[in-house]
Amino acid sequence: MLSLHQLRCFLAAYEHGSLTAAAEQLGYAQPSVSEQIRTLERSLGVELFHRVGRGVVPSAAAESLRPHAERTIAEAEEARRAVQAVTALESGTIRFGMFGTARLYAGAGLVADVLARYPGVRVELIGQNSNEVQEDLRRGRIEAAMLAVPGATEGLHVRPVARDELVYLSAVPERLRSPVTARRLAEADLVMPETTWRSVDSTRIVLRRWLQQSGHNPHTRIEVEDVETAVELMGMGLADTVIPRGAAEQLLPRLAPRAGWVSLRPRQWDTFAIVHRTQGRLSPAARLMIQLASRRIRRVAEPIGSDGEI
Repeated sequence: MLSLHQLRCFLAAYEHGSLTAAAEQLGYAQPSVSEQIRTLERSLGVELFHRVGRGVVPSAAAESLRPHAERTIAEAEEARRAVQAVTALESGTIRFGMFGTARLYAGAGLVADVLARYPGVRVELIGQNSNEVQEDLRRGRIEAAMLAVPGATEGLHVRPVARDELVYLSAVPERLRSPVTARRLAEADLVMPETTWRSVDSTRIVLRRWLQQSGHNPHTRIEVEDVETAVELMGMGLADTVIPRGAAEQLLPRLAPRAGWVSLRPRQWDTFAIVHRTQGRLSPAARLMIQLASRRIRRVAEPIGSDGEI
């Protein structure tokens, strides 16, 4: 008989390509993880991993099992949350996913909103990048999130709630005298954040599409992880950058007070959406976070549609 414990060990080994790394993630001894996977293989009558050096490579059977295992774990987590929902709004833990830059729009304010209503709860805001948070949603680690789209949203329910204009920041006044065209952007020396997530970052996707449609190629001079560092480097005059307007208005006064921003021509936008798995009932805690997060971000960015309640 299959167990959730076996499936968790299987998914961890699949994700890391190593039984040792899987054990470290799960907090188990490596022999325990190995035994759980062997037991799972005996139950299914197949080999799930090929041992290669110190790592493991998933077999065709493992590739077939993976989506079913993820759904099973996610449904088990949903069942657990449903049982705990009665007390979650009084003394439990409320988890909500948010892409990294969202903290500039709603992070501390959102936590304050929750604690003002339910002072006994514990709050976790999870995520650095929208793509990372989407994986947490698919695996059932969180119920709902505020994400920047576009992105790969298969199997997820997406409700746009706001959009924020992408603006060009520079410490050189001459570069801010008129809106920036695709050609000017392609010729500019840029510092861009989210370097680890550059292929799936929503802002970069919007800019790449715009430039490529205009017959230009994107170019960066400096790559960094966080938007604060990008703005600081821009303020030093080392490169210009493009970030959402809401983030620019939060960061420029304290990190680059002599710099400014100007629109792109035509204007380009990041869209923010409430996202949750297509299947599954949302708990009262998740609904509360959706309501409060939507209200917070719509105060800073341009609202889209209704107030985001589900």
